[in-house]
Amino acid sequence: MTTLLLAGGGTGGHVFPMLAVGEAIRASDPSARVVYVGTARGLEARVVPEQGGELELLDILPLRGAGLSGFLKGAQHAMASIPASRELVRRLAPSAVLSVGGYAGGPVCLAARTLGVAVTVLEPNSVMGLSNRLLAPFAVRAYTTFPEVDRFFRPSIVRRLGVPLRKAFAPASYEAQEDKLSILVLGGSQGAKALNETVPRAIAKLGGQVPGLRVTHQTGREREAEARSLYESLGLSAAAEVVPFIDDMARALASADLVIARAGASTLAELCAVGRPAILVPYPFAADDHQLKNARSLEKRGAAVALPQADATVDRVADEILRLARSSERRASMARAAAEIGAPDAAKAVASDLLELARVRESKRREKARGKTT
Repeated sequence: MTTLLLAGGGTGGHVFPMLAVGEAIRASDPSARVVYVGTARGLEARVVPEQGGELELLDILPLRGAGLSGFLKGAQHAMASIPASRELVRRLAPSAVLSVGGYAGGPVCLAARTLGVAVTVLEPNSVMGLSNRLLAPFAVRAYTTFPEVDRFFRPSIVRRLGVPLRKAFAPASYEAQEDKLSILVLGGSQGAKALNETVPRAIAKLGGQVPGLRVTHQTGREREAEARSLYESLGLSAAAEVVPFIDDMARALASADLVIARAGASTLAELCAVGRPAILVPYPFAADDHQLKNARSLEKRGAAVALPQADATVDRVADEILRLARSSERRASMARAAAEIGAPDAAKAVASDLLELARVRESKRREKARGKTT
């Protein structure tokens, strides 16, 4: 039986591509064993079991986002977790390990490397994350989306296949109408304070200029009450559905006429797979400002409007919503452009390549074992 470890997580941008690859592996080879490796702090601790996945947890802290002391503490945790990671890899005996970035990817893949297990990485962003950057010299396969990160890897191992998505994400017909506008607001899996504060006020500023306006707003679990209270104070309760987290994102996107969102790679891949126009407000503190680069890439191709957070004032967001609401042709054009960018078969392609790599490694392992017995 082929065993594959998919390691990483933390946020939806890492977790959902990881789940997509796992789903595609099982669809291609039902006998394969897929084990997800993450941390108790990450979204994977909740989502993977909900999806029926096998999950192993390690005690690892993030290396970024908490200053020098936080980095040093995170690095100490990461190094301390390598013995536990080695024990995990020995026990599960995988044919290959895939890092999707995030806390767990680095230690697990470093442990795998020391044990002779094939290390592969999945990098969906236009700027490579720290964990995958550290693993680049050891990787035997790199699955990328943007050409900007290909330079970190040996050319022979790069497979530019796009961001893996679960099979629920598929192109949906787009009917741009003048008499209604359904807006979907997404701040990522943890929500976005800036969008939670700006978008409700922008919609209130529009007054009755956009007929049939409805809003579904994913706020993040810790910010739901605050956002709901703001919609109520603005008199928008009847027009707004405020939710902490959207489990069926494919359905939510297919129901939307316009999306207002951050610009993480997974969010953009989902937008493009379904084919929806968007106003993108990149998270300004993303590593190496990769979300702004992601957003600009879609804007150049006519699929989105990119608004740096500093420019995303109440007035500017209201103006952009109104401009798009009044031009069904432009929204339809953006939807078509997004759909042309989409890579709905990326998960299947990554899974197929990963399984083939695993089979080759298993074959070599058996040949080596036979050689020792003769």
